Amino acid sequence: MGGLTEELRRRALEETLIRAVPEHSFVCRRGEPVTHWFGVLEGLVKVNSVSPEGKSVTFIGIPPGGWFGEGSLLKDEPRRYDAVTLRRSVIAYMPRNTFKLLLDSSVPFNAFLLDQLNERLGQFVAIVEHNRLLGPEARLATELAALYNPRLYPGNHSQLPILQEELAQLVGLSRQRTNQALKRLEESGLLKVSYGGVTVLDVNGLRNFIG
Repeated sequence: MGGLTEELRRRALEETLIRAVPEHSFVCRRGEPVTHWFGVLEGLVKVNSVSPEGKSVTFIGIPPGGWFGEGSLLKDEPRRYDAVTLRRSVIAYMPRNTFKLLLDSSVPFNAFLLDQLNERLGQFVAIVEHNRLLGPEARLATELAALYNPRLYPGNHSQLPILQEELAQLVGLSRQRTNQALKRLEESGLLKVSYGGVTVLDVNGLRNFIG
């Protein structure tokens, strides 16, 4: 917002809708027309896809401060994933026309989008690498480190109010296996597990953890 002109800030604020979305509810659905860009103001959202056979794969988790959906807007194609709240969340819905106005009118906004897309690409590469080459602890470490990316999620801090069940859904592990992986990462001095949350002590250590 700081890089926008006064008029563009006014338009963005006036035209963006803020909605409270209940736990385990859709922010958007796969196959829908792409009408908005989404920002997470409160809560936690997972972006996933479910096959016709019912198999689910989670791509990323979006904590407060994160925006998503720009790729579908830029490609002008139907939504290719679901976005579901893991807890009650507050979501900003920026209309497509407002997004396109910022894209066409603001160099700082374009720079922000390029940075966003570049960081997201790096995040996906790391996730694929860890899923194929490393064990559950490294997968969990990668997911936690991704939630603390300061460029993608500037609103996130060291203490993350997330349940083990929510982490299990993000990583695609059982709750029991997630608990074991958390204990291993805690023993390595990378985080501290507390009731109802995780405190990250070493983001770079999580990012480079290989088990």
